[in-house]
Amino acid sequence: MFTFLQSLDIEAIVELLLVPTCIVLGALTVGIIADRLIRRYINHHLAVDESTWKYVFIRSMHGVPIFFSFIIGLYWAIEAVEISPTLTKLLSYLLFTSNVITITRVLARTVDGVVTMYFERSNKDLPKTTLLNNILIGVIYVMGVLVILQYYGISIAPILTAAGVGGMAVALALQETLANIFAGLHLILSKQIRIGDYIRLGTGEEGRVTDIAWRFTTIVPLGASSTVVIPNKTIAGANITNFSMPTRNLNISVPVGVAYDSDLALVERVTIETAKEVLARVDNNPNAEPLVRYTKFNDSSIDFAVILPSSQFDQQGLIIHDFIKALTDRYRVEGIDIPYPIRTVIQEQEDAPAETPAPTKAQSE
Repeated sequence: MFTFLQSLDIEAIVELLLVPTCIVLGALTVGIIADRLIRRYINHHLAVDESTWKYVFIRSMHGVPIFFSFIIGLYWAIEAVEISPTLTKLLSYLLFTSNVITITRVLARTVDGVVTMYFERSNKDLPKTTLLNNILIGVIYVMGVLVILQYYGISIAPILTAAGVGGMAVALALQETLANIFAGLHLILSKQIRIGDYIRLGTGEEGRVTDIAWRFTTIVPLGASSTVVIPNKTIAGANITNFSMPTRNLNISVPVGVAYDSDLALVERVTIETAKEVLARVDNNPNAEPLVRYTKFNDSSIDFAVILPSSQFDQQGLIIHDFIKALTDRYRVEGIDIPYPIRTVIQEQEDAPAETPAPTKAQSE
């Protein structure tokens, strides 16, 4: 080993690699500086909306100056030094691979941005999820790898054939996983649920949908700090109640009853005023139009329902809570009576048995 090292011309190797290395490192330095300057300028001088083509383009080009600087530096390094044909071919492979990776990366980010922008502009007719984006990005990167292999002279036909045969074996081994993936695609395309919808399954789980991923859908129950992860196959096969469709607005009905001698016009006016105040404070909806609908002559009260419109399903418990408190206080101020059933219990007392008089002396004789 020592003899082999002595036979090497270290100075010649250093001289051979010094110039190309300096060129590549210099090009990378320029690319990193250029990338940071461009990002700093964009962040400080351009107000870009995330749902615009400009944002998609800027996000897609992130890091591109670094890659292109490396490619240019590598090309100059090859041209600057006379090297063996084998090493030249190896560096040309590296140069082509860098080009394909850069183009594939830009294309994948562009497709991801376009799909996301389309979902945001579709008025939520389609669910915005990570599943479809990940599938498209994966397909693009696989195509990039196949292009690189084809350039290397590796025939991709046997690879595709082997992938088809192996895919059948994998499909048999991963039936449950594939079922969840296709169930997730079914949920997206059928528009049954969307990100942000509040759903309840026939199996009892309920919560707000936060993501639809490859295998699972994540929901957050109302008022909980934890998440529930449900396989897509389970959701696709369950009865789903979506409280956010066809619109996210809902009507909360609160039953109330007042005494028979109440002024019903006053009751309606006071109730609506209180409901508007609560909705403006809790639901942040000062333009809400609550309704009062009398429904029944009950045994001890005239019953009616108060309809409270809300756009936040999560807040319905708090809205009912605050409304009942506020309405009770307001009724007391206005002198409106909220009756409660009164039962009069009449208990009949049995007549006390007559006392038998004590026998007199004469009677005892």
